Amino acid sequence: MKKCFFALILILFISNNIFSQSDSNKKEEIIQALKDAAFNATEVLLDEDGKSRCDYNLIEGKWYFYEPPWHTGQLIYGLLEAYKITKNEYYLEQAKRAGDWWCSLEIKDNPKLNGMLNAIHGDGIENIVFATISDGTNGIFELARVSKDNKYAEVATRAGEWMLNNMYVPEHKIFYDNVDPVTGEVMKQNSPFWKDKKEQTLFDVARPNNEGYLFLDMYKFTKNEKYKKIFIDLCESLVEKQGPEGLWMDFMPNDKAEGSYHPRFNLWYAESLIKGYELTKDKRYLDAAKKTLLMFAKAQKKDGTIYYVNYIDGRYNENSITGSATAFAGLLWIQLIKYGVGDEFIPNVEQSLNWIVKNQFSVNHPDPNLRGAVIDTRTRRKSGKVWLTQRDVGTAFGMRFLADYLNYKYSSNEK
Repeated sequence: MKKCFFALILILFISNNIFSQSDSNKKEEIIQALKDAAFNATEVLLDEDGKSRCDYNLIEGKWYFYEPPWHTGQLIYGLLEAYKITKNEYYLEQAKRAGDWWCSLEIKDNPKLNGMLNAIHGDGIENIVFATISDGTNGIFELARVSKDNKYAEVATRAGEWMLNNMYVPEHKIFYDNVDPVTGEVMKQNSPFWKDKKEQTLFDVARPNNEGYLFLDMYKFTKNEKYKKIFIDLCESLVEKQGPEGLWMDFMPNDKAEGSYHPRFNLWYAESLIKGYELTKDKRYLDAAKKTLLMFAKAQKKDGTIYYVNYIDGRYNENSITGSATAFAGLLWIQLIKYGVGDEFIPNVEQSLNWIVKNQFSVNHPDPNLRGAVIDTRTRRKSGKVWLTQRDVGTAFGMRFLADYLNYKYSSNEK
């Protein structure tokens, strides 16, 4: 009997040790994936000026810029999260170098645009675009907090103030999208994003732009209550304008006519609603965010994949694989779990993790432009030519997700 008892104890000890080692190995694998992604960000993506190279054309072997202000802002955010996990000062240094480039875009020599950011969209849209700024400002404000250098937050706040004064439509709680970079005129008709649409409505040229929760960060930085009010108004606008499927199909880059939705756009809005809940404890915001994340749980395949083009009826196009969406949805699922309303998303989080870790280019890849990158492809056609790119956003959101996962899974166990 004693022999059986001791044998049982030994089996339990060995089993627990195996599980512990297995868990430890998993953690180290995730940390290594994070370091590899940070390598991609610092050694491949950030150019000599500190901005992101954005899109790498896999056929030509050539880089193309695509909204570098917000892409750079998200790389900064990802590097800061990697810095917090690893304590590698080099990541912070590179984030600051990128932040300095971002700040250099501030317009100081045009009376109509002074304080605004010269954030040109690119890819055929040569205007300053609201979201080209705001999609990266959460990284900029986080840089100010981590580096303890307020210059980053000050530049972002001046840009936000310009947009509030010139682009806001208060009666509808929306912002115009486009500004002419030469004249400073806000484009209130005929959005360049809908070139083939002859009759355009207000919602074609303006949106409830809460992407990057810019005005929340401005409020936290300045303590100015007007920014808090604008942020909450935008949260209310999102709740009002959200469709029954959990998306915002009235606004581009969703396409209501064909029933397709963008892989990140709706997640930006959901993220801002979660921030709205954190600020106000208004559960309506959390419920609205959950509706969005339920839609993305349906879009995620069993292996973790989320495609670039999805349809509200469940169809999808396999041409482009969007690692940034797998990561972005994953980190938002983690937040909903944290607030007690997302236990059904636990399998999705694990699927996102497995996908990110498995779908990352080796740091020894023969093409140095791909080393360490999280896969994020987009296939288009330009003038009869296939345009196949690997995009920087896979790495940017991949870093954020991997850091969030490590905190979610391991921090509480180590306290």
